[in-house]
Amino acid sequence: MTPTASQAIRNLVNNPDFSFNMDGDTIIDWDTSNIGIAQPTQSEIDAELARLQAVYDAQEYARNRKAEYNQLNQFEMQFDDDRDSTTTWVDKINEIKARYPK
Repeated sequence: MTPTASQAIRNLVNNPDFSFNMDGDTIIDWDTSNIGIAQPTQSEIDAELARLQAVYDAQEYARNRKAEYNQLNQFEMQFDDDRDSTTTWVDKINEIKARYPK
């Protein structure tokens, strides 16, 4: 899931139960009853959002691989390879890894 401003704010306040409301990417209500948790600035939110996006982008290869791995019947492929002395499963896995390198 692509990172959101709300997720960035939750990371910045480091309190999963902290209450705030947003309209789009703008904070419209900040719970001031939690003393010591200052509302982050827009630049702090933007920086955290950029960091989260970079982490998300760096894992694109893993998401792509997983989507293709999930389409394989891997246990059956492994069984058939063992029975038939073939390497169909290993070949397919290596093909996917080559298509989506780290």
